[in-house]
Amino acid sequence: MNKKKITVIIEARTGSSRLPNKVVAEIEGKPMIFYVIDRIKQIKSVEQIILATTQEENDRILTEIAKQNSIGSFVGDSIDVLDRDYQCALQNNADPIIRITGDCPLIDPDIVEEMLEFYLKNNYDYVSNRINPKYPDGLDVEIYSFNTLQMAAQNAKWSSERELVTTYITKNPKNFKIFSYENQEDLSEYRWTVDEQKDLEFIRKIYSIMKPKTNFSMKEIIEILSKNSELLKINAGIMRNEGHLKLYDNDKVVK
Repeated sequence: MNKKKITVIIEARTGSSRLPNKVVAEIEGKPMIFYVIDRIKQIKSVEQIILATTQEENDRILTEIAKQNSIGSFVGDSIDVLDRDYQCALQNNADPIIRITGDCPLIDPDIVEEMLEFYLKNNYDYVSNRINPKYPDGLDVEIYSFNTLQMAAQNAKWSSERELVTTYITKNPKNFKIFSYENQEDLSEYRWTVDEQKDLEFIRKIYSIMKPKTNFSMKEIIEILSKNSELLKINAGIMRNEGHLKLYDNDKVVK
């Protein structure tokens, strides 16, 4: 029997509706996804990293980037992201799975490590810092067992549940042992994800200020922002998970 591996699945595609090709947008001479991969590599407990993308022609560049960075890649459905992640986990003996999205170039490996340690010491099916957000938007981490992912893949029927991988899990708390991992201080007002051009401009500013250092922490970024408050205005006013709300508006049964 193949050994189960602590696995990070990085979800990424070039076909974003609001900011196409954002995951390969250049930041200090390198594609954004490079920084996500590089930061994930700092997590000592992780046994494998897989970039999960789609069969679309434009996404071949992402499998090449995965290869260049010596991590695994998986190609799956472009719409049914839940199935993509499930098939990826199934084929790679992933358990538990740490889900990270490719539009989070400031993901903090220390926070991921801390949450993974908590997950491994406790008996939860799903641990996430997204349920009741207290961390900056863009430091999202979800950790769950293969069995939890499999149950979601087999039972999720709505289009929102198929595209937003863990929605079925969070909508059915009676079926899963769920833990909301929260920072002591509420930092949810900070926006460090990339959905819009203004977000990309903000991230570029942060990396420019911090260069040549690339693996700076959440605390270091907050320190920069406390000294340069005008940076906060760059991408102010964008609603958290705005794209998700649109999916719910057009929700339909697909399975």
